[in-house]
Amino acid sequence: MTVNLASKIQKFQFKNLFLNASGVHCQSKEELDDLRHDQFSGGLVTKSATPNSRFGNPLPRYHSLPAGSINSMGLPNEGFEFYLDYVTHAKMQKPMILSVAGMSKDEDLDLLHQIQNSDYQGLTELNLSCPNVIGKPQMAYDFAGSDQMLKEIFAFFKKPLGIKLPPYFDLVHFDRIAEILNQYPLSHVNTINSIGNGMWVDIESEMTVLKPKGGFGGVGGSIALPTALANVRALRQRLNSSIDIIGTGGVTSGRDAFAHILCGANMVSIGTQLYEEGLGSFRRINKELSEIMERKGYHSLDDFRGKLKIM
Repeated sequence: MTVNLASKIQKFQFKNLFLNASGVHCQSKEELDDLRHDQFSGGLVTKSATPNSRFGNPLPRYHSLPAGSINSMGLPNEGFEFYLDYVTHAKMQKPMILSVAGMSKDEDLDLLHQIQNSDYQGLTELNLSCPNVIGKPQMAYDFAGSDQMLKEIFAFFKKPLGIKLPPYFDLVHFDRIAEILNQYPLSHVNTINSIGNGMWVDIESEMTVLKPKGGFGGVGGSIALPTALANVRALRQRLNSSIDIIGTGGVTSGRDAFAHILCGANMVSIGTQLYEEGLGSFRRINKELSEIMERKGYHSLDDFRGKLKIM
């Protein structure tokens, strides 16, 4: 039996559901080209672009954990003009998502004004959830502020726009953010960003493993899977059906990807595993997911998407 892993966000068709998580293998032209030409990734997401290039936080800022990773990267990127030029002019082998993250509300609005006035017609994703920029709070935890910001954005922005969200941990928070998001014509939400602020300690040196922010960082990888699945499920139950979901967090295997789809994700992105294993992770996870679907008799993702059963 042949299975079909094709999916979509709004009108944008992806040959399969897998994306890189923004921040992983997507900073330079060479890395973006790797993703663009890889036959086992459905699309690509750029680094979250700030107005100007950034080195990011001091080193060391990434550490592998027994069940995932912890990082405090601090949005290293080549700057907004670099990524806007890339997604506007690169030959379109597959859909691309331009991720942006201003260092303030005014910068976010300015970046989106520039995209609105540009020739770029693809998907944009506004990152409201990076936990690792020193001195910059996560806007998506400010419900009133997020509502006001989206109101101002959609007063002028008419192109497809999604937002990247942090993890939420209380059911009332899912209710509140969904009530806000449902007021706006969002193309998608991407859930979750890494879980901030975690810490890992090396007991031999008696030191933190990260230098920035006194050792605090965002937790990702398999340890984040339960939180990611809960956020995908809770938001899918609450968001308008017109708002698609990219499930991010904890995907190391086809089983993890299957769980994300079962909870309601339209697309699935891979972060820590892509960083650790490289581009080969796309091929392996594609194969594993296909084998699970064949065993269960599913021909397409729609056969089981969002159909999680409750005991």
